[in-house]
Amino acid sequence: MVVETVLLRRRAAAKFDDAAHWLFTDEALQQATAAPVAAHRARRLAGAVVHDATCSIGSELAALRHSAELLVGSDTDPVRLAMARHNVPDVPLCRADALRPVTRNAVVLLDPARRSNGRRRFDPRDYTPALDALLEVYRDRDFVVKCAPGIDFGAVTELGFRGEIEITSLGGSVREACLWSSGLAATGVTRRATVLDRDEQLTDAEPDDCAVAPAGRWIIDPDGAIVRAGLVRHYAARHGLWQLDPDIAYLSGDHLPAGVRGFEVLDELRFSERQLRQALSARGVGAVEILVRGVDVDPDALRRRLRLRGSQAATVVITRIGSGAASRATAFICRACR
Repeated sequence: MVVETVLLRRRAAAKFDDAAHWLFTDEALQQATAAPVAAHRARRLAGAVVHDATCSIGSELAALRHSAELLVGSDTDPVRLAMARHNVPDVPLCRADALRPVTRNAVVLLDPARRSNGRRRFDPRDYTPALDALLEVYRDRDFVVKCAPGIDFGAVTELGFRGEIEITSLGGSVREACLWSSGLAATGVTRRATVLDRDEQLTDAEPDDCAVAPAGRWIIDPDGAIVRAGLVRHYAARHGLWQLDPDIAYLSGDHLPAGVRGFEVLDELRFSERQLRQALSARGVGAVEILVRGVDVDPDALRRRLRLRGSQAATVVITRIGSGAASRATAFICRACR
């Protein structure tokens, strides 16, 4: 038990600032919210009375105790509750089933289990507790439900959800989708992308009028949260960018938004392996990063087949432009920046 705890604490260092003092189980650690993500949610709930009805080992409680007006946690698992009492000793806890509410006017925070025996559950009706059951039980309450980042938005709507879906990324990775009931959502907002690394938020209430045009100086691959939330055009409109193709997430512009990694276009050619190999060899490229959207290309397999031997580095962006008979696969040879 001691060895397992030490190993789990080492793994937990990627999620928590004070992991050395926490108790975990392996499954609970996998599901636990990373501290920066929990802190963001706590800021949105600042000043509220909050009941974390699936508190597990207390990762959300640790952030909420500094911002909520009142806070209580509950769970059905006695072992995880005991760990939560150790991890967040200043928060009142009780053993209770999330499907049998024990609070009345609090905002209910829910994090249903999405794994069973180490395997992911993709259908929200297979969560524990099931998402459809949670939405029914709390239909007249303000609630926040943490979900898998790949959750089907249409399936959530079919279950009766009518609030805001927030997609959050951290460290270049999409971490979660979060359902905010309509009483907690901003007016007119049904989708939100939150990029914690840049402290940037984007919603579908913002303008999405952006042009489609040939590549300018830069190609920008928007953060995964923006793409997953379906807010690529909104992001382009905010930053004065345009799309290379109306159905592809790559954007272009003559400047880079602050703090964003971009790719300076050096050359553009119709994609074929032979032409791409010749163009890269002419530039002395030996190390290449390959990004692909809309074209059936395996970047790793293509990199091996190119057999490059130069001393320079480059990024190749391969994408489809146009549709139907006018569709063409295009390769952009670029220099990465930031």
